[in-house]
Amino acid sequence: MARKSEQERRAELIAATIREVAAVGSLDVTTSQIAKSAGVSSGLAFHYFKDKNSLFLAAMAHILMRYGQDVRRGLAEARTPQERLASIARASFNNRNFTKEAIHAWLIFYSLALRSPAARRLLYIYQRRLHSNLVYNLRPLIGETAPDVARRIGGLIDGLYLRYALDTSSDDNQAASEHVLRAIAAECTEIHENEEISIDEADPSPMAPIANPPLVGGQE
Repeated sequence: MARKSEQERRAELIAATIREVAAVGSLDVTTSQIAKSAGVSSGLAFHYFKDKNSLFLAAMAHILMRYGQDVRRGLAEARTPQERLASIARASFNNRNFTKEAIHAWLIFYSLALRSPAARRLLYIYQRRLHSNLVYNLRPLIGETAPDVARRIGGLIDGLYLRYALDTSSDDNQAASEHVLRAIAAECTEIHENEEISIDEADPSPMAPIANPPLVGGQE
């Protein structure tokens, strides 16, 4: 039998991490447990990743990379702003990204970001890209109100993940994406019907709460 490459071993450890933390719903698993699930030694796991948090962040980076691939594929196939917004919503809740394991990983990720600068930076990258994609495709539809609306739609997407993490009876990805699409349509309709609405009071820095959340319990 051919010896597995480092890339293959890392991939197995990442997959095992997602499985194990989802099974317990927290980071209360040991690197040894993860290594056993991956079929490798604890020593090898520590050789590739310095600690459990680093291993979990590598797993989240993998989830985010997979999500980014799906978003880019959908955007490339779409032709109008409405189609591109729909592709973003559907990529967020498709069968690759909206799984029980991924949903639980996101819940843990948000919690870790409160105390880990490394997790917070990774979360910021994801939030910034989502916000940018939403703004770019909302702007042709609603003009300068796009950043504020994008902040709310991004919050809805994240909120649905957290909600479904607690609702073990449902994983309806179609319903989740339709919630987002209806919210986008409602926002656009309200703005078009109330063009006199001022944007002076809109959040001047929609990403500020994401870029600088408070850290709890010190740094990692």
